[in-house]
Amino acid sequence: MPQDKPDLRNLSEPVRFKRALTLLLMTLILPGSAQIAAGSKRAGRWAWRVIAGIVAIVVFLVVLSLIWRAGAINLMVSPTTLRIIQVLLIVLALGWAALFVDAYRLGRPLTLERKHRLTASILDGVLVFVVVGALVWASTIVSTQRDFVASVFGNGEKSEADKGRYNVLLLGGDSGADRIGTRPDSITLASVDANTGRTVLIGLPRNMARVPFPAGTPLNKQFPDGFRWKDCAENCLLNGVYQYAAEHKQLFPGDPDPGVTATKQAVEGITGLKVNYHVLIDLAGFRDLLNAVGGITLDVGKRVPIGGIGAPIKGYIEPGANQHLDGYHALWFARSRAGATDYERMTRQKCVMTAMLNQLSPQKVLTKFQGIAKASKRVVNTDIPSGELGTFTDLALDAKKLPVSSFSAVPPLIRTGNPDFDLIRTKVAEAIGKSEALDKGTGGGDGKETNTPSKPTTTTTKKPSTPAKPGKSSTPSKPGNDVEDVASICKA
Repeated sequence: MPQDKPDLRNLSEPVRFKRALTLLLMTLILPGSAQIAAGSKRAGRWAWRVIAGIVAIVVFLVVLSLIWRAGAINLMVSPTTLRIIQVLLIVLALGWAALFVDAYRLGRPLTLERKHRLTASILDGVLVFVVVGALVWASTIVSTQRDFVASVFGNGEKSEADKGRYNVLLLGGDSGADRIGTRPDSITLASVDANTGRTVLIGLPRNMARVPFPAGTPLNKQFPDGFRWKDCAENCLLNGVYQYAAEHKQLFPGDPDPGVTATKQAVEGITGLKVNYHVLIDLAGFRDLLNAVGGITLDVGKRVPIGGIGAPIKGYIEPGANQHLDGYHALWFARSRAGATDYERMTRQKCVMTAMLNQLSPQKVLTKFQGIAKASKRVVNTDIPSGELGTFTDLALDAKKLPVSSFSAVPPLIRTGNPDFDLIRTKVAEAIGKSEALDKGTGGGDGKETNTPSKPTTTTTKKPSTPAKPGKSSTPSKPGNDVEDVASICKA
């Protein structure tokens, strides 16, 4: 049995017990300090160097995030960075555990009374379990993040902002065997100011007919007068573009996803805006994503049926302010059509998007990240490259502080059966102009240069129709189709 050092022999047993506990707590608070005080100073100094290195990295990231937040986020979500962090966390866990074991040895447990030795042993075991467990759990989170980034975001080509804006096409479709997104039921273009994050949601009805395609695109050559063909029945609508392109892949040689490409081009032809990226969401899986974040809270202005339209109504979402909806009910709130028009549903979908933007804080995403990542891998498909994650996360954080405006190309202003696309493009440009005007003279509050409003581009649409006159449309206008703050119409 190892002998006590001379300076410990005259200490009473209670003092030796307190000393043993102190060494363990010193290792918890400042790893290596127990070794500096009572053991191998060389080992203690190495531990302190590691701590100093970690502190330096954290300080660097904090400073970088203050100077260039998007760059800091891009660095932290890089698969290479995440792999390095994952390995370092495991090494740190093993090293810290070794320091706890050594601190326990330095406490001379064999010189303690049985009950004190048992207490020190239990405390050492608990500290090793807690610290190592926390670091291993953190390593698991990092591994999940790395897998999430690799699975959802690819190495696609970066698309530069057009006229100072990023335009991201948000598509929602029902799930099913080989069916995800083949007939998008929700089509929204989010136009985001590249400096301020101020966002305009442009809603496009799925039943819009004769949609144009930009000159030079494959479908413009097929349909120079707009998307329609002989005996097309109900398929010659905006939400049928995806399926048509998927079934005619020869028009898009080498394109892995012609359906998305064609839909993006159709939206460009309708709005006059360049579409930078797309995000396609399986609406059925969207329920799991909302459950992963604990649901959302929003106002329900009227009774919303669950089910209907070819199926029995299974219940209702009752009206009221501050209704907390889980994934199942939030999904039905967004997609229910029974007793309502597509245009009313579009408004509800914008309310859900706005609620998610405002309520998904970085803290909530971090604490529920594993569930979010697991659900997102099943429901999200996007061509946003992983290298742009920082840019869009940065913009999303800015957008949370600002109202979201909206324009929807719906009756009575726009007749979906025979739309006036010149009018749509004019209204889109006006909505963006109004949004950007809110930042003029202030630089968006960041001292950044303000962009000029996007101008509508020329398309090959022929013989535009005239807009429907008020009172002549079979579908009544719905509040919220042209507003400067979506939140203002998402009220009970």
